Amino acid sequence: MWLYILKRLLSLLPVLLGITLLVFGFLHLIPGDPAVVLLGERATPEQIAALREQLGLNQPLPVQYLIFLGNLLRFDLGNSIISGIPIAAELRSRFPATLELSLGAMLFALILGIPAGILAAVRKNSWLDNLLMSSSLLGVSLPVYWLGLLLIYLFAVNLQWLPPSGRISVDVGFRFQPLTGFYLLDALLRLDGGALKDVLAHLVLPALALGTIPLAILARTTRSAMLETLAQDYIRTAKAKGVPAVGVILRHALKNALLPINTIIGLQFGTLLGGAILTETIFSWPGIGSWIYDGILDRDYPVVQGGVVFVAIVFVLINLIVDISYAFFDPRIQHK
Repeated sequence: MWLYILKRLLSLLPVLLGITLLVFGFLHLIPGDPAVVLLGERATPEQIAALREQLGLNQPLPVQYLIFLGNLLRFDLGNSIISGIPIAAELRSRFPATLELSLGAMLFALILGIPAGILAAVRKNSWLDNLLMSSSLLGVSLPVYWLGLLLIYLFAVNLQWLPPSGRISVDVGFRFQPLTGFYLLDALLRLDGGALKDVLAHLVLPALALGTIPLAILARTTRSAMLETLAQDYIRTAKAKGVPAVGVILRHALKNALLPINTIIGLQFGTLLGGAILTETIFSWPGIGSWIYDGILDRDYPVVQGGVVFVAIVFVLINLIVDISYAFFDPRIQHK
């Protein structure tokens, strides 16, 4: 197992290097000059040239990339061009918000997606199967930004059940003192019921919008995995021995069907972390996604580079954990 983990770790090095190269290359292909954005259109050429020299933008791109890579190895992601705040500090303050939103979306997808897939497999070709799979196809097809705006219109504007944006209400946030940055956990640690209710209310709509696509994918994957497992001989043997239907499904079929589902969960969770940009922007969620979006608009290279590379590293590490867990459940994979 340790040899397998070491091989997987070594295989990540070229992947991470490729990510930094792609992020740096594509970012510098975006038209626009950060110095002009920072100084404004009325800045003189001398002022723009001076700022470009100060920011290191006048150096050749390979030199800029090597400097960026060297700083990254020292965990120095630089400062924001616009605000001057260190990128590492911004990541520390914003990552809990993105992680909390992604966990909420993933929990929503797991609670509904896996049972829906099991029901569809057990009731194969029935009206329930067709309904669940049609709903999942609809869930995959709906754009996140459209679904987010629809949820805001229905539940925040019309029904006024839930807040339309933000992570906590202004009056509650004024007195609430976070401990870890994870507001749900902090509210529990503070034994603050009012803050817990308020934070949960703010989390519901963005989590629903972000979790709909993973829910649909999980439902379809679970159905396929369960159908394949239910056709195995040992399932028929279990049924012949008189094992109750619920026991056959949960104790025998689901346990083996979880292997591909586990992989999908890991991939989808990584995708949630990196794909929360639209959701965070629509719901004014103060996470990494909305921060990167603002960085793109402002041509703030350090923000975009640092944010995207950080999310990519987290995504790669999550997939590493999934691979290791997969090999743990099925030792044959270690020898392939």
